[in-house]
Amino acid sequence: MTARHEVRLDVRGPWSLATSRRFWEGFAPAALPGQAGDGHLRTVFRVESDWSHAAAEVAQGESSADVGVARVVVKGDGDLDAAAAQVARFLALDLDATTWPDVGRRDPVVGTVQERLPGLRPCGFHSPYEAAAWAVLSQRISMGQAARLRAGLVERHGDDGAFPAPARLRELAPGLDLPGRKAEYLGAVAGAALEGRLDTLSLRALDPDEARREVAEIHGLGPFAADLVVLRGANVPDAVPTSERRLRAIVAEHYPGRDLDDVAEAWRPWRTWGSFHLRAGASS
Repeated sequence: MTARHEVRLDVRGPWSLATSRRFWEGFAPAALPGQAGDGHLRTVFRVESDWSHAAAEVAQGESSADVGVARVVVKGDGDLDAAAAQVARFLALDLDATTWPDVGRRDPVVGTVQERLPGLRPCGFHSPYEAAAWAVLSQRISMGQAARLRAGLVERHGDDGAFPAPARLRELAPGLDLPGRKAEYLGAVAGAALEGRLDTLSLRALDPDEARREVAEIHGLGPFAADLVVLRGANVPDAVPTSERRLRAIVAEHYPGRDLDDVAEAWRPWRTWGSFHLRAGASS
């Protein structure tokens, strides 16, 4: 039986659901189809605590008194408290970002993006598991091709729009018709998720470099995938991407003579957010 659970979150620091939603809608790995024009964000996902299916709807208060309030409604037949907490994590609403504007004051490049995209928060994958699966699907093919592979898996083997649960994916993997060794690697990702190696809170509890090393040990994943899983899957707020050539090119353009690690020192404790905003500014 499907149950309903609603929570109210007091979001600390700048936040705009409209701005964040606009960027997530164009995020091929976790695009948001079928969004209504009411300003709410709707998505379906697997709950990490029990891998049940959940549907979420998120709204932001509109008056000056409650613009910093997020209303999260989750529906499903599993752990809905965990589902609501997971929504807060993948939308970066669980973090007190009152010091985030200070980064823009220290770094005018980031500050310019903050002004252009007020209230933008990094929207990640629903979970490290889904980020790892995307990393496998997108290896050596275009984003568009990978998105079609993912959509096919969801359509044939998912659950009302949600990606297949790890147990189901591990069962399916040997028979999946996918390019190269993707089926084999997806089976390894599913197994790692079932073993707890792709758990958000566990990864966040580690130093980001240690978390990336652990993820990179999963069969079929490497440094680039580990970055994706830790920074966009677990939505860790303070780490420098180690393998993004595009980000380093943006830094070279805006900070002549300096490298990413040096520039990012001014972004602590929001280095992931600073990196995200540079990319967002370059693409907006």
